Amino acid sequence: MPDTRPDARPDTQLTLALALTIRHDGQGGVADDLDAPAGLTRWVRQHPDSLGRVSEDDWQADAATLAAVRSLRAAVRALFAHAVSPGEPSPADAGRLLPVTEALERLNAAAAAVPTVPVLEWREGGEPMSTDRPATPAGTGPHTVAATLARAAIGFLAGPDRRSLRACHAPRCVRYFLKEHPRQEWCKPSCGNRARVARHHERHRAPQP
Repeated sequence: MPDTRPDARPDTQLTLALALTIRHDGQGGVADDLDAPAGLTRWVRQHPDSLGRVSEDDWQADAATLAAVRSLRAAVRALFAHAVSPGEPSPADAGRLLPVTEALERLNAAAAAVPTVPVLEWREGGEPMSTDRPATPAGTGPHTVAATLARAAIGFLAGPDRRSLRACHAPRCVRYFLKEHPRQEWCKPSCGNRARVARHHERHRAPQP
């Protein structure tokens, strides 16, 4: 299932994808897709349109890049929790979120770590698009991926899609999602089904003596 609806803005899609590298593991716990450099390498290669040449086949994440991206992700998830307030944040990290001021400082510092310049792209049959690229040839260093992700997160959090952000509180779900219609409570239909089943069992549970 895609991380968010396909018509969402690129910044939105990339930022949601980063946040959702924290997910339910299917066994009652939480899994982390970025638990090792190999995991980050796989994830980056899944987003070639957003992450440019760092997503090419010869690129490999190292420990420094992984640390930078994980640090940024913690800031993004803290700011997601702030964005959905007064609603409850994702249960995956509700008890260990960064303070908002620290999350903002971390996000802005990551975005500023690599200078960029706008580059115009115009593919055959498509529309012209402006993207930011590293201003120096050393554009695949440990902070490049984090800087790109941080700028996407800033675009999302400062944009209109942020107002649709919600945390899914269905049983066993730890996802954030974009609410697409007024009555939507869950990130996907299967979560809604689990939530309804749980509510049914709760209502019909035998009274305790």
